[in-house]
Amino acid sequence: MKVHQILNSLEKSWERDDILLKIKNGLDTDKIINEFLSNNQVQIKELNTLLRPEDIDLLNQVEKLSTCESKLINKIKNLNCLENNENHHIISQKILPTNRVSFNRISSFMINWSNKVVVIALLTISAIALSKQAWA
Repeated sequence: MKVHQILNSLEKSWERDDILLKIKNGLDTDKIINEFLSNNQVQIKELNTLLRPEDIDLLNQVEKLSTCESKLINKIKNLNCLENNENHHIISQKILPTNRVSFNRISSFMINWSNKVVVIALLTISAIALSKQAWA
């Protein structure tokens, strides 16, 4: 089997939507990884035998990219939490009708939520593009 075929097979086994659903259902990330490794043991062993030193370097770079993206997501999440706390403090200091406050909270939630989705989508697309480009 070629490296490209193995990677395609592993990519199909690692469906992001399925993984996200498992995480949402409370499954531990270590269990998810161990399950993936045990289900794809043959392909992973074969892939390891086919990897060249430059492929290992590329994997290290992709790992660093993923770590960087994870840190970026964490920082963005923390910034959004800080902004939400500040917005909540400002809104609570103003005397506004109840309907206005709930509209501001919903509006703030939607803006922050949509920003997170866009950033995560962009990071995911870039990671997939880089990994596919690297293995091409």
